[in-house]
Amino acid sequence: MSTPASPTSPVAARPTALVTGATAGLGAGFAERLAARGHDLVLVARDTARLEESAARLRERHGVSVEVLAADLADRAALARVAERVADPARPVDVLVNNAGFGLKQRFFDGDPADHERMFDVLCRAVLVLSRAATGAMVPRGRGYVLNVGSVAGMVPGGGHYSAAKAYVIVLTETLAGELRGTGVRATVVAPGYVRTEFHARSGMRSGGRSALTRRVWLDVDDVVDAALDDLFAGRAVSVPTRRWQVVSTLLDVAPRGLVSRVWNAAPGGASRRHPSAGR
Repeated sequence: MSTPASPTSPVAARPTALVTGATAGLGAGFAERLAARGHDLVLVARDTARLEESAARLRERHGVSVEVLAADLADRAALARVAERVADPARPVDVLVNNAGFGLKQRFFDGDPADHERMFDVLCRAVLVLSRAATGAMVPRGRGYVLNVGSVAGMVPGGGHYSAAKAYVIVLTETLAGELRGTGVRATVVAPGYVRTEFHARSGMRSGGRSALTRRVWLDVDDVVDAALDDLFAGRAVSVPTRRWQVVSTLLDVAPRGLVSRVWNAAPGGASRRHPSAGR
């Protein structure tokens, strides 16, 4: 873990960003881009070894200060430690990126309850606790940014517990953005479509598209990260990266919800992507 810079050090003038789920996928992308934009970092993830590797690489590449904080956000004591770091007035966090998450390839009604409770804790409760800790510290300072990672899936009724969790993140962030008007603090939710990361493989789901057409639907990490950060610092409450996914999100918003649910669940990449194929 890096030693915090002294108040008189030139490094201390740099803003600090805390990123959860920071060692892979979008989290690693956010850490990389924020470091490149001149932010010191606090990296949060479960795997200490991967955290230290990521921190060393970012320090060498960008010359920034990087602190590591190993924590399982489904563990309430660990989450409280992260929240304490976020709210620490002596070491202010200027940008919070709530990115940590995972998917489940199981239905809600007959899946493992413990898995679904863990998903709620990481995707919903952690976002609630950390967003509250961050804004509680940022508003008195009159500045700060909160970026919550949602998903276009949060606009889809019938997308399983993951969709329900991401819907919570979207609405919570939009509500927070409204409450923060005039405070100097901004909140943004990024709602990407399919992204090429470890996310789907870890969940036992296919990724990347199986044809030239479907591969065009998938986004690279940089597509999402750059758009999200640009929208965050521009003060936009909702960020949907790329024109094609903006069109999709608009259609999901105006189409009858029952129709969206039926179409999505009937699609080969919809319900079949999430549901177990054997014994169900």
